[in-house]
Amino acid sequence: MPGLLRGVARTAVIAGTATSVSNRVSRRQAGRWAQQDATRAQPAPAPTAMAPEEEMSNKIAQLKELGDLKSQGVLSDSEFEAQKARILAP
Repeated sequence: MPGLLRGVARTAVIAGTATSVSNRVSRRQAGRWAQQDATRAQPAPAPTAMAPEEEMSNKIAQLKELGDLKSQGVLSDSEFEAQKARILAP
């Protein structure tokens, strides 16, 4: 009889723990979904105007990074040219 009680008690503890963990995971996931919905519902912030010097240095940094990707073989010549045109477009 003590062995049977011990087994029933162990099963109850395991079932309770599993239920608790499952509920916590469900609450956490629901919170993440709510946060994603709230993020999607917010309007995108208006782009801020950069000073011409800052804009140019930003473009130069992007072009340097693009050149590094091309030299590493990550980008083909045509991909490089397309991205370069996108960066340099007014």
